[in-house]
Amino acid sequence: MLAAPFAYAGLLKRGVRKQRHDTRHFLSRFGCVARSAHSGGYFFHCVSVGEVVAASCVIKALLQTEPGVTITITTTTPTGSARVRAIFGDQVHHFYLPFDFPFSMRWMLSRVKPCLVCITEVELWPNLIHACWKKKIPTVVINARMTDRSAARYQKISALFAPMLRKVSMVCAQGQRDYENYKALGIQSEKLTLTNNIKFDQAVSLDNSQNSDFMGLSNTERYIVVAGSTHEPEEQILLDAVQRLQDSAKRPKPLLIIVPRHPERFESVSDLLSSRNETYVRTSHVSAVNEHTNVILLDEMGRLNEAYAVADVAFVGGSLADKGGHNALEPAAFGIPVIMGPNTYNNPVICEYMVASGGLHIKHSAAQISEQLLLWLSNPAMRHQAGDAAKTVLTKNSGALNKTLHVLESFK
Repeated sequence: MLAAPFAYAGLLKRGVRKQRHDTRHFLSRFGCVARSAHSGGYFFHCVSVGEVVAASCVIKALLQTEPGVTITITTTTPTGSARVRAIFGDQVHHFYLPFDFPFSMRWMLSRVKPCLVCITEVELWPNLIHACWKKKIPTVVINARMTDRSAARYQKISALFAPMLRKVSMVCAQGQRDYENYKALGIQSEKLTLTNNIKFDQAVSLDNSQNSDFMGLSNTERYIVVAGSTHEPEEQILLDAVQRLQDSAKRPKPLLIIVPRHPERFESVSDLLSSRNETYVRTSHVSAVNEHTNVILLDEMGRLNEAYAVADVAFVGGSLADKGGHNALEPAAFGIPVIMGPNTYNNPVICEYMVASGGLHIKHSAAQISEQLLLWLSNPAMRHQAGDAAKTVLTKNSGALNKTLHVLESFK
């Protein structure tokens, strides 16, 4: 394919950069992966944290209904890899996805020997799909996402994209937008189904016991705001919003918990807090806070939901920064209201439903965020009502898991 060299170059560049954080599996990126304990299992490709989380409920269901089945999970980022280990431990076979060279994908598949390959949400690598097609291994895209921006880009290279799409066995679209975009790109109708978004089911399955004693905060009377999965400059904006809230009200300063999306930014966010003379702690250094702490920097992977469990309000990142917005359903599962910026194109249906329910409010600036925080702080009943509305969205829209499992069953 003419587009392949460009895909290789991008993947190589990203792969080498990421391997600076974790070099243990570098050889696996060329197809030299550990063999599966047993052949014939399921293979899931999950790009990073978001895709691992989305696929986790499907994988857990398969492990429960098919005890002893081999599950292989690949990722392309160290954070995704860490999340696989945190969720599944040694229950699954895990390595980094090889670079999308023909020989790499053939070699990998010959060693793993899966009966079904599932690609989660995005990243349709042409040589992976071609190698599966040549070996007659069905390829299913689960929780498939196709933004308008991506669809327009693929439309420009339809002569290259369409042949690859014909080799895909099934696309399980996560929303009507994604369904229509795949349809417009030319996939055969019998290979396209609307399952809706697995993230609704995944969020419902979260441990929502509210028994988390994250940093000793389970019984605090302080107003806690969690800024989850943040990107630059969102930390600065949230700090400004909380400062405005303190300046405008004669009450204790809210406790802000900042959770950067990527671990390589932990140090830069720490430097930002120091430059502002914030009284802060890092979770990797202490296990509890006192009344003088204004900010907690959560600099450990896999603990975001612990923070949501003690929060009063959540801000979900990647939405003021132009990253498309991260998963608003995770805080909703804990019955807390959510604030996001205007960039929600990664999960438009989820955000649309939550906005309509009153559980999610879209804000564009520190001033607007501060106003909303103050409103909820001053009116706990209104805050609880918004949190309940956010949680109700989950239960009303679950069901994608069973639909997805039914599709996978059809290929056995």
